[in-house]
Amino acid sequence: MATALISTSECCVLLIAISWKQPTVHSGSNSPGPDPHPTPSSRSTPPRRAKPSDSMRSPPRPRHPAPARLAAVALLLAALAGGAAAAAVAAGDGYGRGRRLYMRNKVLEMFYHAYDNYMIYAFPHDELKPLTKSFTDSLSELGNLNCNIRLLGGLISGHILAKEYISHLKDGLYQDQLLHLAENLGRRFLPAFETPTGLPYAWINLKYGVMENETTETSTSGCGSLILEMGALSRLTGDSRYEAAALRALRKLWSMRSSLNLVGTTLDVVTGKWIEYSSGIGAGVDSFYEYLIKAYVLFGSEEYWDMFHPAYLAVQKYHEADMRTGEATHWQLTSLQAFWPGLQTLLGDVAAANISHREFYNVWQRFGVLPERYLLDFGILHPTEKYYPLRPEIAESTFYLYQATKDPWYLEVGEAIIGSLNYYTKVDGGFASVRDVSTMKLEDHQHSFFLSETNQNYIFTTEGHPLPIRSTWHEKIPTTHVPSNWTFFKDDSQPIRVSALSSQVCPETIFRQSVGSPWESACHIPDVFSTHRCRTDDDCGVEAVSCRRRTCSMAGYCGLWLGVY
Repeated sequence: MATALISTSECCVLLIAISWKQPTVHSGSNSPGPDPHPTPSSRSTPPRRAKPSDSMRSPPRPRHPAPARLAAVALLLAALAGGAAAAAVAAGDGYGRGRRLYMRNKVLEMFYHAYDNYMIYAFPHDELKPLTKSFTDSLSELGNLNCNIRLLGGLISGHILAKEYISHLKDGLYQDQLLHLAENLGRRFLPAFETPTGLPYAWINLKYGVMENETTETSTSGCGSLILEMGALSRLTGDSRYEAAALRALRKLWSMRSSLNLVGTTLDVVTGKWIEYSSGIGAGVDSFYEYLIKAYVLFGSEEYWDMFHPAYLAVQKYHEADMRTGEATHWQLTSLQAFWPGLQTLLGDVAAANISHREFYNVWQRFGVLPERYLLDFGILHPTEKYYPLRPEIAESTFYLYQATKDPWYLEVGEAIIGSLNYYTKVDGGFASVRDVSTMKLEDHQHSFFLSETNQNYIFTTEGHPLPIRSTWHEKIPTTHVPSNWTFFKDDSQPIRVSALSSQVCPETIFRQSVGSPWESACHIPDVFSTHRCRTDDDCGVEAVSCRRRTCSMAGYCGLWLGVY
């Protein structure tokens, strides 16, 4: 994912170029830049085995046509941004406009090559198998993280684009259909948060909710990378439940940090205990940091900054370490970690971002793509994680750094990235993942994020869905007012203590006020069992702070998030 900051009078949009469908773009024969149809003999061999120390110097221009997707990134900006954005990209950096347009069109061509093949050979199935020109249904089970970043994020950003940025849909042709789908999905997603800790289950069945005997293990990213989409959904619908659920999980997660301000990788959502104590910025943790800083930008609450800043300082100090002791656990680079220079740039730590980026790009230059895991202490590939599944993170970071510095070297890096993708991974049926970067043997799989992140121009969330930055989104969503009184439910046998909230939820029920019975708050009703286990909703009470009725989940726990006020 890549991201640029475009300022307007009332909003900023973090972006990178959304390519609207048009006939496949082919550059004219006079277009500057690399040969659009290079023969094998005309392609330069990507540099191999570069010395690690080289990455800290001002690198020479990449010798091969291009490693992969980010030069495009800056070039793409002009596609949707236009005006000021295009001017910013074109401002005196010595990287000619014609060359920029050529690379932009090259990326559009890449996107349509991947997308058209998906539509021809795979739609409506999950993903394309580009080598055999067939399909796979690889997403039959949906983790809550992917439910949020792929489905919910896609619907929300699609709604915003359709509502505000696509002129021919403005005149009554679009009636918030995508937002209605997003709200429906959000409601189905809420049962995942029905745990004693408020941390969501890793898996959710969108029809039946949390299944019986569901695993209670999840990742830090799975709990801490929800606030952007769910917060945006609350802002768009006025329903605070979505943001409240995500924020409660985020607060709980932050409360579990160590004395060093480090977080682990996996945890138990029922006990609130860590399972894996390894800390770092790689898989299982990466988007936790990303969402903290972006939530601060998007919603303006200093609470997010107060979490992010100490977490950032801690992980910069300890890198990959045991969260309890700070003792180093690994010295490695992974492809998912390559988002970090972009995050550092967004933060304003550009000098550190430049150093980080050079290290990742050095490994890219050595192999022509970025392997999933590279062992720095031995200078070798990980024995089993040698693959490259067309990830976008290094492209994103390159884009950020170009926008921050306007150094044309980053455009050259982007051009190199594009070249590598076309040289190594493009096939007749789309773009194939690399199974082994040491041999460049391909795998019959084109991941969906290649379309949503690698080949695009507008970006904000971790899955590449744009969200606008609006001053109105910095305002807190009001919660439902509940009178400060309590009641008894009139039953044929005996009174059952309920809250004032129940009289609003069930107005058809007969209530009468009563006194003389102890109560803990204006509306608190304890769960029947102190373990918070339940058989039916009758075993659940009302939460004191929010005055909301708790309900019994399919997993057998009382929770707040089934949507009853």
